[in-house]
Amino acid sequence: MGYHAGPPMDLDSTGVPTSTGHSVPALVTADWLASRLDDSGVRIADVRWYLPHLGRNGRAEYEAGHIPGAVFVDLDSELAGPPGSGPGRHPIPPSETFGAAMSRAGIASRTHVVAYDDSGGAVAARLWWLLRYYGHERASVLDGGLATWRAGGHSERVAVPAFAPANFAARPHPERTVGKEAVDRLRRDPGAVVLDARATERYEGRLEPVDARPGHVPGAKSAPYAENLATTAPVFLSSDALRDRYEQLGVSADKTVVAYCGSGVTACHTLLALHLAGYRDALLYEGSWSEWSKDPSLPAAMGPSDE
Repeated sequence: MGYHAGPPMDLDSTGVPTSTGHSVPALVTADWLASRLDDSGVRIADVRWYLPHLGRNGRAEYEAGHIPGAVFVDLDSELAGPPGSGPGRHPIPPSETFGAAMSRAGIASRTHVVAYDDSGGAVAARLWWLLRYYGHERASVLDGGLATWRAGGHSERVAVPAFAPANFAARPHPERTVGKEAVDRLRRDPGAVVLDARATERYEGRLEPVDARPGHVPGAKSAPYAENLATTAPVFLSSDALRDRYEQLGVSADKTVVAYCGSGVTACHTLLALHLAGYRDALLYEGSWSEWSKDPSLPAAMGPSDE
């Protein structure tokens, strides 16, 4: 199964990909967002989240200061289903859960959602991807998140906005995901590329802080999501640079591409980067390594990629 690789995107004078028709750019800049804080058609979502051992709390940091008008959306309870309700540590939330969260945030069918975090889009991309999974294409990520917002001298607020509940229809597109059986087949298929978005030390099995076994899916390519970003600021590389990166990893228009990570969150960053590079139909392995590593019937590889 191949997929469509779109043409390179045109950029406007601010460096934002231009949008046509009913589409919106996948990335927006801080200046673009600052000029639209009073636009009722734009809803800003703060999705800051941290691993438990870091001792930080996304909601608490949101309440201490956030982009004006932003509503907090919780990864664990709104952007993932309960543990055990699906594959992996962060299964896709049920339609009712996600729809209720978006309704609470005042997101309707024509709302342009802009998600941000303070981790280079690692969590914001999850909301971007889930909106599209549930049929809402009007979704963007704030490029650089809070870092670029603050660097631009833009203000923050502590007031928590209240929005009237909106009518959000969550229509799932399960064809945008694959399960472990499909990954086990695709990893051996020369017409497919499986990308591991975790850090190199986890891919190689030198470190495994949370999952059942160290290592990676045999045949998967190491593609740390952090390498989608520039070295000087937490913003995405250019479309051309992202295209070059993934083509070097074997991605092409005639191949099926699957991304996974630890639990299906940061793999969405890879899917966003592929989208920016013109590869629009890459798939998410929902359960990711948190599911694969728990199944003793599935193999695990250690060390660097063989290729």
